[in-house]
Amino acid sequence: MKILITAGCPESERYPDILLSPLLLGFRKEISISLGQLSALTPNENQIDVVDEYYFGDIDFSKQYDLVAISSITPHAIRNYEIADEFRKRGATVALGGYHPSALPEEAKKHADSVVIGEAELTWPQLLKDFENGKIKSLYHQLEPIDPNIIPPLKRNFEKGFYCTGVQATRGCQNRCRFCSVHNVEGSHIRKRPIDNVIKEIKEIKSNSFFFADASLTGDAEYSKELFNGIKDLHKHFECFGNINDLEDDELVSSSKLAGCISWWIGFESISQESLDNVGKKTNIVKNYSKIIKKIRNQGIAVKGLFVFGFDYDMPDIFNKTLNAIFEWKIDDAAFLILTPCPGTPLFKQLENEGRLLTRDWSKYNFGNVVFEPKNMSTDELWNRTRSIAKEFFSFSNITKRIMNNPNRNLYTFSNNIISNFLVGRYINKRDYGF
Repeated sequence: MKILITAGCPESERYPDILLSPLLLGFRKEISISLGQLSALTPNENQIDVVDEYYFGDIDFSKQYDLVAISSITPHAIRNYEIADEFRKRGATVALGGYHPSALPEEAKKHADSVVIGEAELTWPQLLKDFENGKIKSLYHQLEPIDPNIIPPLKRNFEKGFYCTGVQATRGCQNRCRFCSVHNVEGSHIRKRPIDNVIKEIKEIKSNSFFFADASLTGDAEYSKELFNGIKDLHKHFECFGNINDLEDDELVSSSKLAGCISWWIGFESISQESLDNVGKKTNIVKNYSKIIKKIRNQGIAVKGLFVFGFDYDMPDIFNKTLNAIFEWKIDDAAFLILTPCPGTPLFKQLENEGRLLTRDWSKYNFGNVVFEPKNMSTDELWNRTRSIAKEFFSFSNITKRIMNNPNRNLYTFSNNIISNFLVGRYINKRDYGF
């Protein structure tokens, strides 16, 4: 059976820089983790093509496939519907899955023969069997969280030099942030894969660098410490996501450093405690940010922050206050996002009920456009001010200061920091909205 496994992406959203990205990726052509997962779950007797439009990929519609599997997030949904519609016109059977179809399966059904809701470890193999028997269902729903013991390692190597360097040790997140869509697919309880399985998978990654794709690798500190201890002799570099309150644990931070961690991506979200409390992230205590950031950087690990603007308690002065705090804390990298109510989240339901949603054009739900009516500022002010501080943070002079202040001066991390900062800086200046 000939199968295409793909994730579409609008051209404007694709990996930003053809000149710098090969350096940042180590001259790899990356494949996203969702496609690596589906490929690992597909029996070898099938002929599989994998195309990730985000990383260099182009879909060839002239190829004939029996089955096309498409994984979609919300801002890429329209593009993925276009892909699905085109392949169905050409006679292929199409299955849609991922975060957006899981949140809006009835919408997705209009563009697919089958929709997969939630995790795929059991539903995708069943869909393949049903398809071979001519009995494919219109809906496959994983009702219970997948047992982490049966999660297989990702497929890594693909044709034409494409490769997947993501690793997922855990699934789920115990935080109940009203704007986050992780719960739609992974649930609110942390499930931990056997550590030996994760270590074996990391050993098989040919690259000396990889990233943990877990929503947070700090939810169970003892598990993470054991994992870090198990990989410290592999001499690889990695980045991961964590919660600021958990990273107050000195042993957790030091063990991550010994294991090869070069940076923690942290969802600070806001420097307003009122905003954090209102959206359900009460574990973030703003008054503790400074000392924890300093503690991490003193270990020689970079701190990279995620900041969101547009919360109901955000006032117009939130932008300058945030930028000043970031400079004071010497944060090494950052992403500046506009609050986006993804379908399936409590925030989406709230704003829909309040009549504050401005559009259902999913291509605008990319965390860089204003798709709802803010409470304490205009839509133009939210958009312009977010873009303004992003451009200031990624100005040449500020990038240079951060590079010189980077806590880790070994050649790999130093060069990685240079490339990533200039890459994002160029990306922002090329786009017509904030990041």
